[in-house]
Amino acid sequence: MMEKQPYRTYLSESEIPTSWYNLRADMAVKPGRMLLPNGVEARVEDVAPVFAEELCRQELDDDTPEFEIPAGVREMYKVYRPSPLCRAYNLERALGTPARIYYKFEGNNTSGSHKLNSALAQAYYAHEQGLSTITTETGAGQWGTALSEAAAHFGLDCDVFMVRASYEQKPFRRSVMQTFGANVTPSPSDTTEIGRKMLENPANYTGSLGTAISEAVERALHVPENRGRYQLGSVLNQVVLHQSIIGLESMAALEKLGEYPDVVVGCAGGGSNLGGLIAPFMRDKLRGVRPDTRFVAVEPASCPSLTRGRFAYDFADTGRTCPLCKMYTLGNGFIPSPDHAGGLRYHGMSPVISQLKHDGYLEAVAVRQTDVFAAAEEFARLETILPAPESAHAIFQAMEEARRCAETGEEKVILFGLTGTGYFDMTAYESFNRGDMVDHIPTDEELEAGFATIPAVPGIQGEGGLALGEGAVRASA
Repeated sequence: MMEKQPYRTYLSESEIPTSWYNLRADMAVKPGRMLLPNGVEARVEDVAPVFAEELCRQELDDDTPEFEIPAGVREMYKVYRPSPLCRAYNLERALGTPARIYYKFEGNNTSGSHKLNSALAQAYYAHEQGLSTITTETGAGQWGTALSEAAAHFGLDCDVFMVRASYEQKPFRRSVMQTFGANVTPSPSDTTEIGRKMLENPANYTGSLGTAISEAVERALHVPENRGRYQLGSVLNQVVLHQSIIGLESMAALEKLGEYPDVVVGCAGGGSNLGGLIAPFMRDKLRGVRPDTRFVAVEPASCPSLTRGRFAYDFADTGRTCPLCKMYTLGNGFIPSPDHAGGLRYHGMSPVISQLKHDGYLEAVAVRQTDVFAAAEEFARLETILPAPESAHAIFQAMEEARRCAETGEEKVILFGLTGTGYFDMTAYESFNRGDMVDHIPTDEELEAGFATIPAVPGIQGEGGLALGEGAVRASA
């Protein structure tokens, strides 16, 4: 009989990975190259005015399998890493499933999420380049908090544009950012040209990540002496690269237990935590070592880029100031409903995740927020961790997978990412417990309005993008 495994498995500090893994190096079909609006492939010098130079190189490198983690970043990783791999025994018993459920818990730091993994790297490179100011956007507030922490550590000024819906829902999240010295502005704002333009239409008032990105980029480009740069918390290749530490640690911990996942589940908004979690396991699938592993991306039904979006080149921001990425997108002009998973309210998806989905290596489902919160509360009562609404999407789907095992009798190993805690999301939990929470699923007409903003790219795609994504809304029985 197998000896009972621990509830939590920790690696030692000496076992923290010393390099990030670049999943693109093992992809036979690489993600679409970043393009300038005229359709010309972006080079380092083209994007260097926006991003720190080393980040530009990481962004555009599809072939280098590993990037060494700088000593200054590794030292800070030791403050909160390695993060634990947890066995969800109580959840397994409650579901009556023969499946073994594991989750990688990334909430053991002040940002309350995985976001600090990339924030430290991005702030480090900005500091090494001699910059003075970094700017960013944030939805739920976890990325803004993480970057505020990282900026404070490396002595940088930090300007955060927070999606207004979240800014108003989560006042204490912005207070944490301000505690670390960040300047926090609700977006859209009257402090930038794009913000003022968006505010001309009252429908844009609640904001979106795409709008906040535009404002942050605009602010970065106007820092005196060219000493400002913009930093993004998800979507980009560089961020997926940094987040690979999640999957690398997960694989090492599972190896200690003699386990390997049959199914890997993660929530998907921009795709960085999902990309980081799946990275080494997807490598095994791409190399034919473990071809049968399933990977499932879970997104909100209110912002269904992977399941109802188009696989096309689109701007990463609503103001159309950034280069174009090849991704599943709802259109840069799509404004999602102000549901409570603020970190998943983004019109597009990581080019890495998008290409894997398009090529059939990854599945995607969209779920309603009322189902998500029901799963979140059940999980909290059983496992004692209050999950962030974003993470709860992965919890919902992991429970669905485990229930299926209960029906079939299959003893599958399920791994999901618990990317953060929900202690700043009590307004959302209160809304759910009062019965006030509603589900918004965009109509085909609403989606078409967003698709109409996908640009034409000379010689590559016409107005309105390319093929529709497959998928449908999933709900609990």
